[in-house]
Parts: sequence; structure tokens; C-alpha cells
Amino acid sequence: MAAVAHHGPAVRVALPHDIADAGALTAEAYLADGLLDPGDAYEAELRDAARRAREAILLVATVPMPLGGADVVVGSLTLAPYGSSYAEVAGPGEVELRMLAVAPEVRGQGIAEMLMLAALREAVGSGADRVVLSTLDSMTAAHRLYDRLGFASAPERDWGHEGVHLRVRTWQPPSAPGVLVEAATWRPLRTVDVEGWRLGLSDGMTRRANSVLPLGVPADVEAAVTAVETTYAQAQLPAVFRVCRAARPSGLDALLERRGYATVARTDVLVRDLGRSAGVTPRQAIGPGASGGGPVRVLTAAEPDDTWLSTWLGVKGQADTAVARGVLEGSPALYLTAVEDGVPLATLRAAFAEDWVGLSCLVVVPQARRRGLARVLTQQALARAEERGARRAFLQVEVANSAAARLYADLGFRPAERYHYRELAG
Repeated sequence: MAAVAHHGPAVRVALPHDIADAGALTAEAYLADGLLDPGDAYEAELRDAARRAREAILLVATVPMPLGGADVVVGSLTLAPYGSSYAEVAGPGEVELRMLAVAPEVRGQGIAEMLMLAALREAVGSGADRVVLSTLDSMTAAHRLYDRLGFASAPERDWGHEGVHLRVRTWQPPSAPGVLVEAATWRPLRTVDVEGWRLGLSDGMTRRANSVLPLGVPADVEAAVTAVETTYAQAQLPAVFRVCRAARPSGLDALLERRGYATVARTDVLVRDLGRSAGVTPRQAIGPGASGGGPVRVLTAAEPDDTWLSTWLGVKGQADTAVARGVLEGSPALYLTAVEDGVPLATLRAAFAEDWVGLSCLVVVPQARRRGLARVLTQQALARAEERGARRAFLQVEVANSAAARLYADLGFRPAERYHYRELAG
């Protein structure tokens, strides 16, 4: 999916210059909420964000300062894998969330939810099978957030210490579509087999259609990688591998790194079930014109016409219409265009494989951004997909795009898998 422009709060893994501020904020938030008495020995642990950054995963939420000043840390959350010093209740295959804190002056802006959503993506990215946390009965606002995100109570795991009773909540990632379903919604112009590895070649039109799906185990892995590099070099393309849970053999990622492949485009696969809550009715107008004109409407077609293609490619900054059409038309799909007074403003593609619909090609022309078109096109695509018999939906968002991830979380999508590409440098 395309980037979603956003200039408000953002969440990231803490950088070195964030760490001291994250520790101070966490302690001060606990003090402000009455969860900590001044001088309590636990205050020193809350302030020691440097140790959390070393031994666990430390997330921070930041807001930009006006006039280009440095970002300010306004929230923090720690992910503690099983076996780490910060894991209190996590078992094998679990990641535990701890020390969620948001500055009192910015509460009510969704920052705690952004931190939680980022934590779920990081947990899935680390390969965790389950996320766990402990909470107090008094934390009613947090309970509402956990309910929205799909955390379930686990009373059999409740625990306590020093007279404090803690409730355990758990969350499990939904099932991912799998690499073969994803590939079926975005087919390369040409494929080449190298001992069970599927090479996509599409004249450079997107990494998805110009990369290796390493699903087999070659007898000689080094020789197979060399054959891949030769094939892509002959096509005047860089050698690119998609590395995910299904990638084989298990040591492929490390082998590629040794051979000079850089990690690029770390991506989350987000999924949701379809149902009556999917969105608006298919032919509903989606909003008034920008300046008193007619309403914005969504047009749907079974093929990408010239208007859809020129709008999508124009925002993407690409120009090869024939190659784009060849990749797009390789899978059954619907093509949605938001139009105002005959002028196209946004596009989206909904492609079908098995009982899944894969959403992609979401772009909004610059002059029409911040009008909610991305949200409504996605809602309408889900509604149309359900009419076509799809039961589940997925889309792909680069890890750094926290604004897009938040939009899709609002629409019911949750992280199911993470993959990255390895591209041969130079």
C-alpha cells in the first residue's frame, strides 16, 4: 500500500538520544498516576531505560516540535521476550508488554493505542506466538484499549505480589494469508525456477514482482544464489530475495548478508476478517466536493483503465503503462477510483486469491490528501470484496509507516506476519 502522509505523533524503536527522556517520562507518568510513591525503589528501575533498550525492545512515541525542532518523547512501552530479565509472566514463544507510559499533557490523543499497535507489530516481527501483559483492576481506561485491540482475559494466569493482584491479558496474531496467496494477487510477468526458488521478473515494476520467493531447498544453496544473481543480471535488475517465515533454507538470511545483501523494505502483513462491519455500501457517495462541486464518488471496474493507471502511476512516479498493466492484470481484481467532478483523486486495487482479498495500489493525489479518501476507498473495497465472496482481507505496510498502520488498525486490521527483502548492494 502507498504511504499515508502524517505529521503528528509517531512511534519507533528508541534511538540513543531518546533513551534518557523515555526513562524520565515513564517514572514521572507512574508518579502522576499514583502507581508509585516518591522514593520507591521501583522508580530507579523505571528511569533506567538504557537497560531496557539493551535487554528488551524499547518503543517511544514522539511528537514534532514546531519550526523543525527535535522530536519530543511523550510515551514509552517495553517489549520483554520470554527469558529476558524484564519478563514476569511470559512463557516460551511469548512477548510481554511492560511499563506503558504516556505524558499526562498529551493523553486523549491516541498515543497509548499507537504504542500498543506498534508493540503488536514488533512482537509479530520477532516471531512471537502470543503477547501477554499484566494489569490492575483500577486501570479501566487501559482495559478498554486492550478490549479494542483484541486482548483476552487469562484468569488462570493472574498473579500478585506484596498484596497487589494483577490480571493477565493475552493476544494472539491472526492467521496470515501466506506467501503463495500474496503472490497470487501480484503476479510477475515472467517466472523462472531455480531448484524450487521462484524468480519473478517484471522489468523492475515493484520489488514484489521482481524478487525471489525462496520456498524450496536447493542442493547447493550458494550455487543457487549465484544462479539467481546471474538471471537478474541478464535482465539488468538487482537480485532481490523476499525473506519471511516460509523462506528456505532456514539460514538463508544470514547467508545473503554474508554475500553483501542489504535489508530493505521491512514490511508488515496486516489482516482482518470480513463481515457486515466492513464498510459503506458499494455505490454510496463518499463526501461533498472540495469547493461546492458534486460529491466524490467511487467508480469500480474489473480492469485498470487508462484513467486509473495514469492516476496510480502518476503518484508512484512511474511511467511504463504496459508493464504495469501486465502485472496488474495477472490476477482477478477490482479497480476503485475516487472521482470528483470527473477528476480522479485516488485509486485502490482489490485482488482475489482463494478466500482472500489483497488490497494494494492505494494512492491519493497531493491536492486531495487529508480528506479521508484512503479510509473510505479501503472501506468500499472491503464491502465489494465481501460481495464477491472474500472472507478475509490483507494488505502490506512498510514498518516505518506508522501513520498508515494506525489507519488500518482503525479499520480492523491486525499484524499477522513480517517480512523483509534482501537486495544485492551495488
